[in-house]
Amino acid sequence: MATKVALVTASSAGLGAACVKALSPNFRVVVNYYSRPEKAEALLKEAEAIQPTYSSSSSPRFASIQADLSQRSEIQRLVKETVEKMGRLDVVVSNQGWTRVTNFFDIDDQVVEDDWDRCFNLNVKSHLWLLYAAKPHLEASEGGGSFVTVASLAGVRPSGSSLPYAVTKAAQIHLMKGLATICGPKIRCNSVSPGLMMTEWGQKFPESKVKATTEKAVGKSLATVEDVAEQVKTLVMGKSMTGQNVVMDCGIAI
Repeated sequence: MATKVALVTASSAGLGAACVKALSPNFRVVVNYYSRPEKAEALLKEAEAIQPTYSSSSSPRFASIQADLSQRSEIQRLVKETVEKMGRLDVVVSNQGWTRVTNFFDIDDQVVEDDWDRCFNLNVKSHLWLLYAAKPHLEASEGGGSFVTVASLAGVRPSGSSLPYAVTKAAQIHLMKGLATICGPKIRCNSVSPGLMMTEWGQKFPESKVKATTEKAVGKSLATVEDVAEQVKTLVMGKSMTGQNVVMDCGIAI
């Protein structure tokens, strides 16, 4: 039987790259990137060094595909090329999103219409379009397909980079619950909601905010991309969870 295939979007760096490495022992993996092919290629070299747990003649083990996930036609092309290159698609980790760093408590900074439109497009609609494009392939996966989105603590507790981001991340979490209801039992749909992580994006926040966030957490620490990626893998591999949102914030939202 051919080894199953996972597509991880926005995965040339940060949490997406960590998810690629976490899934590499068990799946053939497609890396999606937007503008940095060199990062994608460097990640593929790292992933290729990870020993697989499967023995299969299926090839290739990895591929990288460029696509702009703000465009529905590009999402459709990404799925089509994934299946053409890999022969199948069993798992999608939908990791794309967008925000603009603002002062959350300044209402004047929260009424920029373009922010709302871009946040809703990438934080909500793009995940729906990706699930819809991948649906026939995920349904055909032995044991059921898995679709996991990366949401945010901001979608659970009003906080984060902006109000448009927080509201659309809440919508993303609710979208997964709706899709789980619609697509079961053949596709499991879940989300994971990390708190602040020290990715390239997380490092845009001032040191004072990082320190305050750490102090606010019961665990007095921040979520790591490696921990969150392992939770994504658990959602992908498990058979008993659908329609769930797993919060990983070191105890901020208790």
